Amino acid sequence: MNLEEYFLRTGYKGSLEKQDLETLTDIFQHHIRAVPFENLSIHCGEQITLELEHVYNKIVRRKRGGWCMENNQLLGWVLKRLGYDASFLGAYVFNPHQNAYATIMTHLLVKVEIDGKAYIVDGGFGVSYQMWQPMELVSGKDQPQAPGIFRFTEKNAVWYLEKMRRKQYIPNQSFSNSDLLEKKECRKVYMFSLEPRTVEDFSFQCTYLQTSPDSLFTKKSICTLQTAEGFRALIGWTLTETTYNYKENMDLVEFVTLEDEEVEKTLKEKFNVNLDRKLVPINVKGFYTI
Repeated sequence: MNLEEYFLRTGYKGSLEKQDLETLTDIFQHHIRAVPFENLSIHCGEQITLELEHVYNKIVRRKRGGWCMENNQLLGWVLKRLGYDASFLGAYVFNPHQNAYATIMTHLLVKVEIDGKAYIVDGGFGVSYQMWQPMELVSGKDQPQAPGIFRFTEKNAVWYLEKMRRKQYIPNQSFSNSDLLEKKECRKVYMFSLEPRTVEDFSFQCTYLQTSPDSLFTKKSICTLQTAEGFRALIGWTLTETTYNYKENMDLVEFVTLEDEEVEKTLKEKFNVNLDRKLVPINVKGFYTI
């Protein structure tokens, strides 16, 4: 495992000399635009493991993506190797269909401290809730980014992330009521504490999420990737391409339904993902919004 190979994977060619916010942001943006957030292994008959070398080989050498426990673990390793003060935190994801936060800590994220300020770096959420810049860990402050306005609030040592989106223009009106579309303009994302976590704290969750019939990740095959203009997502057979700020205060959301034989071709062309095993797409209604 080496940093040069990782940066070849993400295309980052900038400076590595300074451990500052500008360098962190640049490294982070190259990661989210090169490495998909995806759970395709589950639907290809592959096991997801959290051993760092396995994660490195999957993402860097096989040019795959991963979910938060893979993406953010790799990102945290890179930042630590570069000399950043980086540590892991654990979050409880909000489920809009149950209007409640999960009772299991399933989301791994990275905290980075620079010059006395703390930032959250999360390269493992995907779709429209994927931050594009490290977020300063301050309560009640709107932090506008290309995807929308993110905000942390803190109450009794628990931190909450929420996001405000723009209006949506959907040319294909047959998808205007899709269960994949987020209907609320302000959406809770997750909650977390500042208690340091280790990757080992997620071993049960890693098994549960890829095996339980109640898990979102067994109900949907997901591959999402951030682009220079927005993001694209393949969920089951539904390909979505979103362009942020297509018009003033409006995002363009384009949907298309793929045939079986188009799915893996689309993964190669749109996400640069080549699978070793046959994918069995799935998209059970509900449980996920973009």
